[in-house]
Amino acid sequence: MMNTVIDKTARIGENTRYGNFCVFGENVVIGKGCFIGNNVVFHKSAKIGDNVRIDDGAVIGKFPMKAANSATTKEQELPPAEIGSDCIVGTNVVVYRGCKIGKKVLIADLSTVRENVTIGDFTIIGRGVAIENFCKIGRYCKLETNVYITAHSELEDRVFVAPCVATSNDNFVGRTEERFKHFKGVTIKKGGRIGVNATILPGKIIGPDGLIAAGAVLTQDCPAKKIMTGVPAKPMRDVPEEQLLENQGWKD
Repeated sequence: MMNTVIDKTARIGENTRYGNFCVFGENVVIGKGCFIGNNVVFHKSAKIGDNVRIDDGAVIGKFPMKAANSATTKEQELPPAEIGSDCIVGTNVVVYRGCKIGKKVLIADLSTVRENVTIGDFTIIGRGVAIENFCKIGRYCKLETNVYITAHSELEDRVFVAPCVATSNDNFVGRTEERFKHFKGVTIKKGGRIGVNATILPGKIIGPDGLIAAGAVLTQDCPAKKIMTGVPAKPMRDVPEEQLLENQGWKD
């Protein structure tokens, strides 16, 4: 292919196709039957499973940048980026080194997945989503367009996050040295859901099957199976029985 660079140590599986101007770095491993678009860059030791589609302009295994005053980015040795089999990675997606992506995950166009992030099988990461470093995303989650997941957060399995939800990990809003002692992301337990344009403040926990309404600002923990609404959010009522995760008939 035109001007494609393949390091002599890189391995590309059989029946894998790739476009023009791609870069396969040192010790990169690409599985069988993959489809790789134009201008895709695989940094050192990135590992891609079988039957993976990666669209134009994606960057896999990017090394993080560290600002002099960054509170969460550290100088560290990071393992190679890994993307499991049967995944789809959209146009201009950036997946950093130290990420581990499960199987059958979709990461839509323009999304960013930072270092030290894991994403479980069958999860959907929507267009323009940003997942910061040291986050854990479970299986069968859905993060819709322009969701922001702050560093040091954990989302358990079957979590749903609607478009434009924002999360935070800094109660000191970037001032005073005290803030460095208290960084804490958000936790969304299994089956938790967040409505469009809600804001979740640092360290808050959404219990299993908890639901935060659209536009709410969560300043306290959400109990299991409760709906919270308003600014600041307060418990309104129980999640209806027919909406509970246990009543959906899903096996996982």
